[in-house]
Amino acid sequence: MSHPMGMQTDKGKEMLKQVRRICGALPEVTELIDGHGHTTFKVKDKSFLLMSDYGMTFKSDLETQEVLVQDGRFHRPPYIGHRGWVGIHEPKDWAEMATLLKEAYLRAAPKRLVKQVLEAE
Repeated sequence: MSHPMGMQTDKGKEMLKQVRRICGALPEVTELIDGHGHTTFKVKDKSFLLMSDYGMTFKSDLETQEVLVQDGRFHRPPYIGHRGWVGIHEPKDWAEMATLLKEAYLRAAPKRLVKQVLEAE
């Protein structure tokens, strides 16, 4: 089965524009399209964000996930939710998302990059 590659809708393209702005400020981030057509952001070959036209899923921990899913905007995604990942269909508060995506990055980044980001604050 063939999957559409990357963002196809206007909503998806706008979401990707915002995410690129946020993740572009973080060191050694790579963007690629995986075999399922998801736009994926990685640091040192570790994924911290998966996107499709229908929303995004980002790395978190179980405690943060539990707090976020209490808010109806967030959900526990299938397959990776048991590891703390969190999904959102229509992010609107990009300041909040910047904080959550930076935390996702820090969870995946090697210690050297975590130190670099935290020292730059």
